[in-house]
Parts: sequence; C-alpha cells; structure tokens
Amino acid sequence: MESNVMKALRACPLFAGMSDIEIEITLGNVPHQLVSLPPHDVYALAGMPCRSVDIIVSGVLICRMAALSGKQVEVSRLRSGNLVAPAFIFSKDRSLPVSVETDGRVELFRMKPDSLKSLIDNDDAIRMNFIRILSNIDVFLTQKMKILSLFTVREKVAYLLLERAGEQGSNEIHLERSRQEIADSFGIQKFSLLRVLSDLEKEGAIEIKGKIIKILNRRGLAG
Repeated sequence: MESNVMKALRACPLFAGMSDIEIEITLGNVPHQLVSLPPHDVYALAGMPCRSVDIIVSGVLICRMAALSGKQVEVSRLRSGNLVAPAFIFSKDRSLPVSVETDGRVELFRMKPDSLKSLIDNDDAIRMNFIRILSNIDVFLTQKMKILSLFTVREKVAYLLLERAGEQGSNEIHLERSRQEIADSFGIQKFSLLRVLSDLEKEGAIEIKGKIIKILNRRGLAG
C-alpha cells in the first residue's frame, strides 16, 4: 500500500490503535479503490444519498449548507484521514444535508458500505472505533447546538478563535473563511462579528492582520 494512503488510513479514527501491518492485513481482502477528483469538482449535492465509504487521502472537501436566504454557508472542511459522512452510511435516510465540493485535487480511499459492515461485524477494534466516531458526532452536534442557541456573540467568537488555535497548534490563527462566512456559520450579522473583533483588539486580547489573528490574552477573550 502506498505510503500516502497508509498515512491517511493511520490518521482515520476508524483504524485508531491499529498498526500499519494490522491495517494492511485488515484491508487485504476488502474490495477498495482510489478515486481522484479534480479541483472545484462536486463530490455531492445536498439531498443526494451517501452511496460509498470514503476516506480522504489527500486534499480538502468543503461542506456547505444552504441558508434560508439562499446563500451557501460553509459548515466544515474535511482533510486527510477524515471519514466522509459516517453517520449517513447506514442510516435509513442516506440523503446528505450538505453539498460537498473539492478544494483543490482530492484523492479518496473508497469502499462499499457492505465492505465496512463486514469489517464492523468481524473486527472488534473497528466496531468499537465506528461506535466512537458516531458518539463523537453526537457530542459535536450537541456542543454546536449549545453554541448557536446559548452563547453570546462574544462567546461565539472566543470559541471560534480558541478552537482554531487548538487545531493549528498556535496562538497565531490563519482563518480560511471570510468574515461573512464566519458570521453566517454562527447565525449572526457580519457587523456584530466585526464589532466584537474590534472590541477584542482594543482590549488587547487579540491582534488582527487580515485573515491572521493572534491571540495575546486568552483570558481576555471571555471578557
């Protein structure tokens, strides 16, 4: 198995705790293929069924949901090692709630749902890992609902900055989305977002240079 493919599979939560050899042996008799998608290609449109089990080997998939205004709101970005739409693989209604497109060239490790079911039925580690993946999705959605419904605008912005800092492993954050896209994802007005960012900068909690925001005082984010 190619090194880049193995690196992605090793990073996939489905194979957590498994060595390279264990992964290769496990997948040795499982039908699979590598699928390459060009830049800015449509992986799926909202409402289309989830028909395959895809793990991202390289590249980025952008998931967008249509807002009530008709605008497309970015809800997540999937990278190497991510399993695409795991909660919909075996659901009664497999219709995806988001549209997904490539950001640059994307390579996927693809299996059929029946192949994943066979792995889950016959491998205790993979079965537990898949249960954990679904559980983590539930925790994520619960937290997301809490943020959207209970957090103030300032708390939403602070959460975003701290989350990105954790993901990027630095207090200097590189934002991938525009201010409008960030505001839309939180269900707030762009003006409110800009006002909070301005207030945080005036208070010395952050430093803003375009799409780069540096956290100077983590405690100061909460106000």
